[in-house]
Amino acid sequence: MLFLQLPLLAALLPGSVNAEVIHEHTTFRLSQISYYANESWAQTLGSAWLDELQTHRWDSETGTVIFLHTWSKGNFSNEELTDLELLFRVYMIGIRQEIHTYSTDLGLRYPVELQVSLGCELSSSESAKGFMQAALEGSDFLSFQNTTWVPSPEGGKQAQKACDLLNLYEGIKQIVENLMSKTCPRFLLGILDAGKMYLQRQVRPEAWLSSSSILGSGRLMLVCHVSGFYPMSIWVMWMKGEQEQVDSKRDDVLPNADGTWYVRVILEVEAEDAVGLSCHVKHSSLGDQDLILYWGHSLSMSLIILAVVVPLILLIVLVLWFKRRWSYRGIP
Repeated sequence: MLFLQLPLLAALLPGSVNAEVIHEHTTFRLSQISYYANESWAQTLGSAWLDELQTHRWDSETGTVIFLHTWSKGNFSNEELTDLELLFRVYMIGIRQEIHTYSTDLGLRYPVELQVSLGCELSSSESAKGFMQAALEGSDFLSFQNTTWVPSPEGGKQAQKACDLLNLYEGIKQIVENLMSKTCPRFLLGILDAGKMYLQRQVRPEAWLSSSSILGSGRLMLVCHVSGFYPMSIWVMWMKGEQEQVDSKRDDVLPNADGTWYVRVILEVEAEDAVGLSCHVKHSSLGDQDLILYWGHSLSMSLIILAVVVPLILLIVLVLWFKRRWSYRGIP
């Protein structure tokens, strides 16, 4: 059983926190989403994230960790990583068994969806803070606070029963506490150091404007696209002169395949009010020089295509015309 197996691994966990100073607030978290259809079939998605960057993936078929970057191992030894992988494998198998064993006592009915998040936060001004929360069917269920399992108000009697059960096992509580307060901060410091060349890089954004008419309204939807930037933090705003257009709507920042980011900011205006508008972009890679695109001063993609295609067509027509004239005159 999970409750018997986990304490045997407690001594394998890495222990102390590196005293190196962290310069920016950052978070490392493990994420688990498990769907238990019945007692014999389950599917789990496991991943690890450094802020918004995915660093690891759990292969549920083989029960192994997939390292998504060359620096994702941090400064942990292969032996330490193997021990952690074993811990997670035992947990994944055990939690499935425990849900089946205690489903009646906890009032659970298949299918069951479980979401778990465990990790730590570091900043230059505060000591490391660990966290562990679990959700059941998308609602907060329980969390681990001050070495004790605590039910969430949304969890009701089910959560209270689960916490009463978990709090009986001191070995499990010690392991979770070690993961949150010792292993996680040390591992986070290690990957920040190992991946600093990648994580501290600066990639300048590219930006372009597009528009479309809003049918039947006489209004325009102006879109400022910004892509290819790193790090993720960026400021984009439609402006008229020095005045910010507060009706600008920013979409979520989305990842590109190369690890950079993309975002767009939309502004709906009357067609005659579009004159004088500009999109301003601030990003750490730009220094003090904002990237500014003025509406009406940049060619749209359709105009660029026309500028290239039309002369090409004219050239082909001219070549064919001259060739035909020459053939009539008997010129080879």
